[in-house]
Amino acid sequence: MTAAPTEPDLSAIAPRDKAEILAQALPYIRKFHGKTIVIKYGGNAMTDPALQADFAEDVVLLKLVGMNPVVVHGGGPQIETALKRLGKTGQFIQGMRVTDAETMEVVEWVLAGEVQQDIVGLINQAGGKAVGLTGRDGGLIRAQKLQMPDQADPTKFHDVGQVGDIVGIDPSVVKALQDDQFIPVISPIGFGEDNESYNINADVVASKLATVLQAEKLMMLTNIPGVLNKAGELLTELTSREIDDLVADGTISGGMLPKLAGAIDAAKSGVNAVHIVDGRVPHAMLLEILTDQAYGTMIRAR
Repeated sequence: MTAAPTEPDLSAIAPRDKAEILAQALPYIRKFHGKTIVIKYGGNAMTDPALQADFAEDVVLLKLVGMNPVVVHGGGPQIETALKRLGKTGQFIQGMRVTDAETMEVVEWVLAGEVQQDIVGLINQAGGKAVGLTGRDGGLIRAQKLQMPDQADPTKFHDVGQVGDIVGIDPSVVKALQDDQFIPVISPIGFGEDNESYNINADVVASKLATVLQAEKLMMLTNIPGVLNKAGELLTELTSREIDDLVADGTISGGMLPKLAGAIDAAKSGVNAVHIVDGRVPHAMLLEILTDQAYGTMIRAR
């Protein structure tokens, strides 16, 4: 049984060493000052109370040193728990959740209600000013029904219900909040032509939003150290071509597919770097941004 993570004891660090740590962060603070950092928040980091507090502190610190964090959150485990209470079992096709009308109702109240408000509260408690949004707010995310081709036979399509494909993102509400020093927290729910709701993969929303905002970085917090090779070793840097090879030989599969597809799209569309970071490591996101130590996999277009 693994012991629960404990807060590091900083009293043992000499003042000179503390100053050195801060000095090492300075070039990164200067480099990314005024830049937008889109953060996909999911996995264990969302369910472990100590990691939740660490995440909120990291987001607030990024804002205080002059960066513009934007949080897009998932909520798979919380949705599963809510569905089980109703006697429903979650079904997935190629990593995407099948969303019938009843499931969509659950998705909306879990994501836009419970999960989003928890994150907003944590960030505010840590000294930030967070505001919760869904795709409806300010016409942020317009969507249509996703037509998902079969991986083995692209001429066949899977019906995954009220799962959305993004038609367009209007980031004006996000920019207005950033200008007023707020931290946007976005639930991945879009709306269609007839005002219908769509459940959208949070990795896809984060990737598209990072592209539209021309973000400096897209940070994806997840439950693994990053992208691993077949021997289980961490690959600290990848190009889109190398990812294609890993998909072709089966190294990358399941829920990692939409994550990496979005990451590659973002990198090719002007986001300088995409990082897949281990959300189980306390303050991993901060360490990835403000130090030269790799705490995950960085993806560039080439």
